[in-house]
Amino acid sequence: MVMSGETAVGGSGNGSAAGAVGEGTRAPGREHGRKQVRDQGREQGRDQGREQVRGQGRERGESVAPPRISLRERKKQLTYRAISDAAIAMFLERGFDKVSVAEVAAAADISKPTLFRYFPAKEDLALHRFADHEDEAARVVGGRGPGESPAAALHRHFLAGLDRRDPVTGLCDVPQVLAFHRLLYGTPALVARLHAYRGRAEAALARALGDGVAARLAAGQIIAVLRILAEENWRRIDAGESADAVYADAVRAAEEAFAQLRRGLEPEG
Repeated sequence: MVMSGETAVGGSGNGSAAGAVGEGTRAPGREHGRKQVRDQGREQGRDQGREQVRGQGRERGESVAPPRISLRERKKQLTYRAISDAAIAMFLERGFDKVSVAEVAAAADISKPTLFRYFPAKEDLALHRFADHEDEAARVVGGRGPGESPAAALHRHFLAGLDRRDPVTGLCDVPQVLAFHRLLYGTPALVARLHAYRGRAEAALARALGDGVAARLAAGQIIAVLRILAEENWRRIDAGESADAVYADAVRAAEEAFAQLRRGLEPEG
C-alpha cells in the first residue's frame, strides 16, 4: 500500500488539466484505464487528421487558424487525464486512503515508475483537476482590458463563473462534482495538498501584479477572498441547497467581498 504523500524523484504534478473539476467519473478498474488509453489514441488520431487539414489549407494559400496547442502537448494532457480519471474513480468508490498507487497504475495499464513520472505524489492524482486553475487569477489579471483594475477583472471573472456554475466557485450541485468535493474536503491529505496548490496560485498572481511585497500582500488577500467565497458556496450546496437557490446570495457575497478588496487595494480618488 502506498502511503498518502508518497513521492518519487522527477516528474511534475502540475500538467494541464484537460478535464474540469466538474467532469463526471466513470467505472473504476483496469478496463476503465485501458478504455482511457484507447480514447487517448483516438484523440491523437483526430489531432493528426486536423493537422493534415491545416497543412493542406496552408498549401492552398488559405487562411487557417493556427492550432491552440501542439500535438505533443495534447498527447501529454490526454495521458494525465487518463491516469487521473482512473485514480479518481477508484478513490470515489473505495476512499483515497484505501487505494494504492500500484493499484492505480495497474488500472491505467502503466507501470508505477511511469505513473510517478506524471504525478510525483498520490495526492496529485486527485488534485490534477485543479492544476490548470493554479495560474487562473494571474491569467485574468494579465489579460484584463485597458483601464480595468486587477480587482475589477477578477470580480468580473468570478461573477461569470457563478453564472455558469463553475465548480471552482463552489456553486455547482452536479452529483459528480459533489462526490468529488466530498472526497477532497473529507480527506486530510488532499486538503493539505490543496494548500500547496493555492500557494502556487498566490505566487503566480503576485508576479502578475508586479511582484514585491505590496503585490504579494494583494495576491494573498485576493486568493483568500476567492477561497472563502467558494467554500461558503460549497458549504451550502453540501448542506442540501441547490445551486440556483444559493446563486443570488453568492453574487451578493462576491459584490461585498470585492468591494472590500477595492477599498483596501486600489488608490482613492
